[in-house]
Amino acid sequence: MKDESATARGKWANLDAAMAASTSKTIRRLFDEDPSRAERFSVEAAGWLLDYSKNRVDDAAMKALVKLAEQSDLKAEIEKMFTGEKINRTENRAVLHTALRNCDPAAKVFVDGEDVMPGVRSVLAKMGDFSDRVRKGLWRGFTGRRIKYVVNIGIGGSDLGPVMANLALTPYAKRGMKFFFVSNVDPTHLAETLKAVKPAETLFIVASKTFTTQETMSNAAAARDWLVSGLGDRAAVAKHFVAVSTAAAEVAAFGIDTGNMFGFWDWVGGRYSLPSAIGLSLMIAVGRSNYAKFLKGYWKMDRHFRTAKFDRNMPVLMALLGILYSNGYGAETYCCLPYDQYLARFPAYLQQMDMESNGKSVRRGGTPAGYATGPIEWGEPGTNGQHSFYQLIHQGTHLIPCDFIGCCKTHNPVGDMHDKLMANLFAQTEALAFGKSAEECRAEGVPEELVPFRTFEGNRPTNTLLCRELTPGTLGALIALYEHKVFVQGVILDIYSFDQWGVQLGKVLAKGVLSDLTAEKPSGAHDSSTNRLIARYRAAVGR
Repeated sequence: MKDESATARGKWANLDAAMAASTSKTIRRLFDEDPSRAERFSVEAAGWLLDYSKNRVDDAAMKALVKLAEQSDLKAEIEKMFTGEKINRTENRAVLHTALRNCDPAAKVFVDGEDVMPGVRSVLAKMGDFSDRVRKGLWRGFTGRRIKYVVNIGIGGSDLGPVMANLALTPYAKRGMKFFFVSNVDPTHLAETLKAVKPAETLFIVASKTFTTQETMSNAAAARDWLVSGLGDRAAVAKHFVAVSTAAAEVAAFGIDTGNMFGFWDWVGGRYSLPSAIGLSLMIAVGRSNYAKFLKGYWKMDRHFRTAKFDRNMPVLMALLGILYSNGYGAETYCCLPYDQYLARFPAYLQQMDMESNGKSVRRGGTPAGYATGPIEWGEPGTNGQHSFYQLIHQGTHLIPCDFIGCCKTHNPVGDMHDKLMANLFAQTEALAFGKSAEECRAEGVPEELVPFRTFEGNRPTNTLLCRELTPGTLGALIALYEHKVFVQGVILDIYSFDQWGVQLGKVLAKGVLSDLTAEKPSGAHDSSTNRLIARYRAAVGR
């Protein structure tokens, strides 16, 4: 660790101690020396089991890592988040996504002296009433027909969360309805969606806090034009569009009845906004009762995170192991491997959560971080990944810590297929941990010239997360687990996890480029490469 001020405080000395213990023994040797290791290096919370025994850690390493958390004042930082302190300092905002799923009816959480919980409960009740009406056919379109199709228009957290969760909870969804998600400003995304729906039976949810997000509002305006063209009356917009926003004037100007506007707050970050009104499409899909179970799953993990000791705290343990590999071993990427097809979009959801939160190079004091911050997050459902990139994880030159996620029960029992799926999950973690030695290859009769190619080093770290079944509750808890893991890493790394200034520059520059793409004469104010690309584009489209 090269951060001199942190070293002076002794904080990172604990990571050095953890590394000294971690590198002294392989995972195979750790298991040989401790047959009960899997029991001791496991923890349960909110319906999930975390088995972290297949990591390069022993008791000494874990104690050193826990001290790293303690010396980062993590306990106090957790309380600041839960109690509404403005920990998003660069934007002077509280960070209270935990309030959105606080299921304690007596809970009070204050921001600037105001209890936010009545507002949270009010929006949730309004969402519930609306979703009930849509699901029961009481909310009807302009021509009096029932809503059959729901199209969520958003981007970033207003899209990734609803997409992921709607797919994950498909078994609980109302099968007579179909749900679509449009995010990309590429017109193909919207055009292909509109081919699958009918104007008289479609409800559009436009999710944009300010109602000015370029991609979202471009898609919303195009969808509005399509609807008006199909139904022949602009008044139809009010019966087919609702808004998730706080910009009442802009919502009304668009043609949406502000009575059908569902608000949220500036203390809700986009990538943490799924349990806010951003989850409206999910509530319509799975219903009010299942949505409540979804929030309760979040809440159970929140309570565990806030109260459990660090050495038995699931988000803290996962965060510390991540710090060990990224800043101890130099691992640059982190792989999430859900062995459940319903979780196919979960790795993409984690990409934003992790990389937009902790992809920072400046510490809280404004000085450069002299160490690795957010890892590159990626992944794919099993067993697909086994026939794609697992080769590199097993025998490549990169160290890639992996999280394997599985469910004991399937919603779709077909023969022994689920047994085969889970057998592959367990076997992959075993193979990554223990590998296969040259001696074992020779004992199996592998020709000597092939032994180097058939040898697996092993000692590749993995976590295994296991639940009984993927339900609204276990999904909520899983999301909260990773949210808190990312938060803990941000605290230890001394960075602000809840702003995202890095996404702004490209947006600002795009406005100037757009002007040059459409102007009668481009300004030529860009660099030579960009000017040439603009000219090439204009020539291709006949400008």
